[in-house]
Amino acid sequence: MIRSRFNIPHSILRFLILSALAMLCVGPLAHAGRAQSSVLSDAKQKQAPPPVYPGVKKMQAWIPMKDGVRLAVSLFMPEGASANEKFPAILSYLPYRKDDWSLYGDWQQMAYFVRRGYVGARVDIRGTGASEGNPPDREYSDQELEDGREVIDWLSKQSWSSGPVGMFGISWGGFNSIQLARLNPPALKAIIAVCATEELFHDDIHYIDNLMHADEFELGMDLMLGLTRAPDFPVDEKALATRFDADPWFALYLKHQRDGEFWRRASLAPDHYAEYKVPTFMIGGFIDGYRDSIPRFLENVKAPLKALLGPWNHSWPNDADPGPSVEWRGDAVRWWDYWLKGEQNGVMDEPRFEVYMRHWYPPDTNLATVPGDWRAENGFPAANTRTEKFYLGESHDLTNVASPAANALATDQLKYVPSTGIEAGFWWGDFTADQRPIDAFSLVYDSEPLANDTAILGWPKVHLNVSASAPLADWFARLSDVAPDGSVTLITGAGQSGAQRDLASNPTELKPGQEYALPIELHVTSWVFPKGHRVRLAISNALWPMIWPTPYSMTTSLRLGGADASRLDLPIVPVEPPARPTFEAIANETIPASEVEWSGETWPPHIWTVTHDLLTGTTHVFWVGDDQGKFNFGVMKDHEQMSYEITDANPAVSSIHGEAFTSVDIPNRALVWSVVLNLKSDQKNFYYHFERKLTENGRVIREKKWDETIARDHQ
Repeated sequence: MIRSRFNIPHSILRFLILSALAMLCVGPLAHAGRAQSSVLSDAKQKQAPPPVYPGVKKMQAWIPMKDGVRLAVSLFMPEGASANEKFPAILSYLPYRKDDWSLYGDWQQMAYFVRRGYVGARVDIRGTGASEGNPPDREYSDQELEDGREVIDWLSKQSWSSGPVGMFGISWGGFNSIQLARLNPPALKAIIAVCATEELFHDDIHYIDNLMHADEFELGMDLMLGLTRAPDFPVDEKALATRFDADPWFALYLKHQRDGEFWRRASLAPDHYAEYKVPTFMIGGFIDGYRDSIPRFLENVKAPLKALLGPWNHSWPNDADPGPSVEWRGDAVRWWDYWLKGEQNGVMDEPRFEVYMRHWYPPDTNLATVPGDWRAENGFPAANTRTEKFYLGESHDLTNVASPAANALATDQLKYVPSTGIEAGFWWGDFTADQRPIDAFSLVYDSEPLANDTAILGWPKVHLNVSASAPLADWFARLSDVAPDGSVTLITGAGQSGAQRDLASNPTELKPGQEYALPIELHVTSWVFPKGHRVRLAISNALWPMIWPTPYSMTTSLRLGGADASRLDLPIVPVEPPARPTFEAIANETIPASEVEWSGETWPPHIWTVTHDLLTGTTHVFWVGDDQGKFNFGVMKDHEQMSYEITDANPAVSSIHGEAFTSVDIPNRALVWSVVLNLKSDQKNFYYHFERKLTENGRVIREKKWDETIARDHQ
């Protein structure tokens, strides 16, 4: 299934590094003018209202759009409610097939809210799942958002509805909650966005840090677009012509390799924060790729906000991996009760920002629980944050004093090794291996052992003075913790395209040998360095396979001292927090076994291997993932696999190969939708190939191929 958008809980990435290079968130109107207390005290135990209704019943309905298309909705209703009771609606609006792929996750989240006095509405986006119409040509299309406004209006006017509507979701459902909130539909009174961002080009899965990224989302999403509705899975011409023949999305994203209207159209950042009015509860995790949205909201949005930032990957906090999990749904019900029911429950008198301070742990790709503690803050930056500067020294050290003027011309040089970066993970998230193998091909600068425990919270920033022997180069900065035994744990990092040094919307080539000032803002993080550990900053020009490599062999230079010396700025906070939040015990919601039983996951994969050919200099990454769902109509299985390949001596020629299938076994029919993705580059172009195939009982009934040559645009 789909890692970066999917609604099923995720376990953390567990992979094996086999590289030959390896080293050993009176009622709402009364709140509008009230400021929160500037003094925090230890938080009282928060308690969500207990369940009021004994169970949940699910009903199917159609929502008519103005153009005659009907969207399919599953309504999760309180069982045992009286005929005259009315409830606010909570909407989840996704393309992820409510009747099969997302059914398990929908039950998990909806049941908790519904039993406490809400109607959950799970709607398939136009042209996906059980909804009618043509599928969209991209994520967050104008049609998707316009339909969303109509859905919200429809929900507010139903006989069971009290009028107010809330919206929530993880990943895609969080993205479009933010986007619809920006449009301010009258009935939409509050949202909860989990693991989501308001900045599409820089943060989203296609161009991480504005740099080209390709992963299983491209494979899985373009497979899912071709599937017809459950439970009958029609394969007639009418059904297949709109879905199976729909153009894959990845090729469209490849044609927009720089920031611009294509990405700005659905982004809140950077120019639309002032117009954002809907109360928003933001939730994220420090090893999730979308975490930067939380401090940006706290800094820029004037609407009422609440934020929760834990140690998690791309997952719901009540089923988080890694732990510790927390029961966020209790806070969510109190949030909904305040904004959708007008209850004065004190939720807006609490600290706006609850954040987990991660403490050191050794590199461990299987870590189940992140050590640390919670802290409560009234906003971001945290109270009493100060910046401590560390300058990059000639002895590959980090010091609080810049190099003397006499050393203004001191530089370090780095040969570009395109296959560098495997140990840094796949999207500035996941758990990562020991960083020593990647550090061996990086410029590395270490502090002296720290005299005291040292806590950071915020965006570390790096200021570099760089040049390159080639017209296109990327720079990557990684912040790590070096333990006394030498092991190196990645804390955070970020990349910056040299071509995008001025504007991501107007990249320009570098002049070989010319020096450029290059600021890099690392992804938001928390960490407590123990006494005796060292701070490490590592600089490289590759982070493969996370980021597609630049095409030229080269050497880069980093000037250390002189005017505006290269440095690392760390956001230091007191180790002891102003207050600590508390959470109630996690509740288990029963999912009807007759609805769905789920096992496995396509991401994170269950096989992950890396091989390096010492004779050819070619490195190959390969992973495989599988899952299975048992439904009342039959069994669905998903398989995905991808491989990445690069040769250090010829970085222009890089490639990925992906294969995936979804099989559906229902009475008297065995259906298999399958796809193949190939993407290869040279110095000037990307060469894209994609194919879909559908078989029924072993017989091919439809297939289609796409081939395009797309020019590289400073990527």
